[in-house]
Amino acid sequence: MRNTPLIVMGVLLVVLGTLALFSGEFLYRQRETVVEVGPLIVTADTQKSVPLPPIFGGIGMACGAVMIAVGARKK
Repeated sequence: MRNTPLIVMGVLLVVLGTLALFSGEFLYRQRETVVEVGPLIVTADTQKSVPLPPIFGGIGMACGAVMIAVGARKK
């Protein structure tokens, strides 16, 4: 019997690992309060990034491939 959830999680890990390998960074936005005077609040959105070492993408892809192989194996 095949273990479908394990295969799905493995495919997801392979896709995320590939994206991490080729993008090289994780981008996100953060809203910061710049000025707060009484009822007046001024905010600014800043974009920040976190660098991802290529080893994370490779490990994710390898773990995903193992999960797909184990999930596809018949008992």
